[in-house]
Amino acid sequence: MAEPINALPPDPRWAQVAERLHLLSPADALWSDPGASGTDRAPGWLPGARLNLSATCLDAHLDERSDHVAIHWEGEPGDRRDLTYRELHKQVVTLARALTGMGVGPGDRVGLHLGWLPETVVAMLACARIGAVHSVISSTLPPGPLADRLALLDLKVIFTQDGAWRHGTVLPLKARLDDALSAVGSIEHTIVVRRTGMDVAWYEGDRWYHDVVAAKRSKDRTTDEVLLLDSDHPVASVPIARRGGQPVSVLHGTAPVLANAIAVHGRLRTGGPFWCAGDIAWAVTQFHAIYGPLAWGDASVMYEGTLDVPDHRRAWDIIRRYGVETLITSPSVMRTIRGWARDMPQTDDAPTLRRLATAGEPVEPELASWIVDSFGTDLEVLDAWGQLELGGVVRVTGTHGTTVEPDPGTVEMPDCGLEIVDRQGRVAGPGETGEVVLRRPWAGLMIGVDGSDEVSQDPWEHWSRHPGVYATGDLAMRAEDGTVVFLGRSDDVVSVSGQLVSLREVRDVLTDHPFVAEARVTVRKDVELGRALVAAVVLSPEAATALRSTDGERGADSELDAIAVELMDAVREALGGLARPRAILVVDRFGEELGRESLSRAIAALATEHRHSAPRSITWEQLVAAAGDG
Repeated sequence: MAEPINALPPDPRWAQVAERLHLLSPADALWSDPGASGTDRAPGWLPGARLNLSATCLDAHLDERSDHVAIHWEGEPGDRRDLTYRELHKQVVTLARALTGMGVGPGDRVGLHLGWLPETVVAMLACARIGAVHSVISSTLPPGPLADRLALLDLKVIFTQDGAWRHGTVLPLKARLDDALSAVGSIEHTIVVRRTGMDVAWYEGDRWYHDVVAAKRSKDRTTDEVLLLDSDHPVASVPIARRGGQPVSVLHGTAPVLANAIAVHGRLRTGGPFWCAGDIAWAVTQFHAIYGPLAWGDASVMYEGTLDVPDHRRAWDIIRRYGVETLITSPSVMRTIRGWARDMPQTDDAPTLRRLATAGEPVEPELASWIVDSFGTDLEVLDAWGQLELGGVVRVTGTHGTTVEPDPGTVEMPDCGLEIVDRQGRVAGPGETGEVVLRRPWAGLMIGVDGSDEVSQDPWEHWSRHPGVYATGDLAMRAEDGTVVFLGRSDDVVSVSGQLVSLREVRDVLTDHPFVAEARVTVRKDVELGRALVAAVVLSPEAATALRSTDGERGADSELDAIAVELMDAVREALGGLARPRAILVVDRFGEELGRESLSRAIAALATEHRHSAPRSITWEQLVAAAGDG
């Protein structure tokens, strides 16, 4: 019988990563003593070191790359801006000076309720420069969830914009923020970026971004010095799926964030322009589209909106316009583009593109093959796996296409010691499902959690199952050829379009609705659409009575449609669009014959079968039969 899994020492390649951090004072060691904390957790990264994320990403490149482009930015309507390293550095220093003048200092919290703008990057780096902790808040959140997020973060300053372009329309960001602030109380300063020119309400404490920076361009230069921060000084608080009914954010430290970004970008980069086709609220975008390229002195392409404006060729246009060599995105985005491509006369290759990596959920072989066929036969397609708690991407493997030689001067990505174990902590055999664990310390590990005391302790349970080994909560199996196939989560948190969504939270929203007595929620896997949520509900007695009194079959179908839309919209309003179920089945009752996994399979099977038709009523017996057929 196999022995229980044990921890392995850190990969020595982390020393190469540390050399690129541009430490402002040296570390006592690469790793702290594993037993220093008196727990079984992994050793800390670079104890005793002092550094500044802004200095690593900007100041370190000014001598050699000050006139090189750091950011190619393109807005959804077609407007464009390029910022060199010198220009980006100047803007960051100016905004840092302004924030300091507002009383923002080390440890203070700053919210970024912004879309994908150059000002968003400037704000992130300015916060890091003065030791403030920033949190990017999704621009698509409705006022209710936005208020919950604001209540958690205890912000001193928040950035927003008048409106944000998305899918050819303008989202009223400041108006949504004003509604949310009315529910949670005021924040001392609201800094507003003028993006669309739309009219906005104005309140005490509101200030235009351009006025804030203009007032500090030539004053108070004594605040321009780079602040030396401890290696684990918090730099970012990143929202994760709600836990226990409470919004939760993962807290990341300065050196861990940079270490992960440098290691991953070293694997992905070719030396040419890098583009992350993802929303700025996505953790992969923050870590691997901003910190990674800037820490390496590369150019990063940033696009504001959706890729179907003005037409479905926008992705190819961006790649050609900026000569993009590396692209990272989610499989959901690539599936959407594949659907558009079927209606195009012909798609051209992207001749400059050399690497394309997908992250956030597994990529199926059929999609990887289509990517090669559509974007170029000389393309290397990579599959990235990781977790927000680990700083983003942790493991990058090739799936299809040509292998691209590493760029000279790069570092080899450290090994995380990934293994699959059974419940007893022994290595699972080929074809056996088990939990993914990491046997080697990973430098990008989170440093804490923002949330209630009860929730804040939960992430440290990753270390309680197997001493010295990090248990991810992800399920996987190893195929006969050694390939790791990721199967989803062991808890009720799932990844949808790269974002984590709690099935429990969706279920709670549904059962709180007056139409619903009971609800079950699961995830459906679809070759065309990727992962999406589906639900089955038992109607409340009042709703069921109203449905039975509806005249005729057509009237009942119409009423079912209305109920389903009402429930979907309720989830979207409470938790955001990614949590909105794609299909809702109405069930007469839930029995005891099926276990959780069997019931989930049955709901997903029936929702998949009828996803293109109107919502319909089914019986418990039909669910039991569907489970048996599966």
